[in-house]
Amino acid sequence: MAPSPAPKRRLIGYARVSTDDQMTDAQLIELEAAGCGLIHQEQGSGGSRARPVLAQLLKEIRAGDVLVVVRLDRLARSVSHLLEVIEGLEKKGAHFKSLQDPIDTSTPQGMFSLQVLGAVAQLERSLISERTKAGLRAAKARGKVLGSPGVREHRPETVRRLTLAREKRYLDPLIASADRWMPTVKRMRPGQPWSDVVQVLNGWGQDWTAERLRRAVRKLVSQRMADPALLQKSPPRPSADRLMTLIAGIAMADPGLSLRDIAVQLERMRERNPRGGTKWNASSVKQQLDQARRAGLILPTSPEDAA
Repeated sequence: MAPSPAPKRRLIGYARVSTDDQMTDAQLIELEAAGCGLIHQEQGSGGSRARPVLAQLLKEIRAGDVLVVVRLDRLARSVSHLLEVIEGLEKKGAHFKSLQDPIDTSTPQGMFSLQVLGAVAQLERSLISERTKAGLRAAKARGKVLGSPGVREHRPETVRRLTLAREKRYLDPLIASADRWMPTVKRMRPGQPWSDVVQVLNGWGQDWTAERLRRAVRKLVSQRMADPALLQKSPPRPSADRLMTLIAGIAMADPGLSLRDIAVQLERMRERNPRGGTKWNASSVKQQLDQARRAGLILPTSPEDAA
């Protein structure tokens, strides 16, 4: 038999304008002409980190898909941001293409251009660093006292302003990314320990530690954007129940998962089954979920596992 043809890759467009007065019409025309069947639109400043539409797009894009923009400046704030986005796409097996720039990561020529951009970005960072150091040395040689007088003198208004700026730099990207991790936290906490929540999130390709996740939730709680109950201590459970509560947490985090989907995720997380093996099947998952229900955990109705 002849091998089945590879699935046709999806071209997904992304159009962005900086202000409400601007229109995405010209970008839409070019993206549609390039074959994009799905186009996401966003309004946001080029220097802003908060781009919820782009964040959701990058979350949902699949292996083989191609993210298409008209120009590089429609996607990224800087070369380093562009390389960060493309690295995330590569981890998912997706590609990136700019219609008006020689960047297409599905081709050798496009990858070469990307490598050149990376080298330029590194050179730019080095030059800025050297110029900054040279300027500081020259100022010090002239007898100038470096730094802000307000900081040196610990003026309350200066300290307060710096604290607010530092908080904003932490909070803005936290809010922008919350749709990726907060729903899982809400479903699992405080019933499951932070370590289990982290394991579920990292099993989906995220990168958390228990302390960083707890700090992030604590910050949202302080901003009245999350329920303080999430920070309550999880109830003690016998060590034998850990696997049961972990699987229950996965099911609650995404009620649409089938038994087989949960089995695949457990294997990806390198969790051993009750017999100590590394392979999971749907029946083993079902046994753990049935046990969780008998223990009183409120779980979504298990979907039938596909044959």
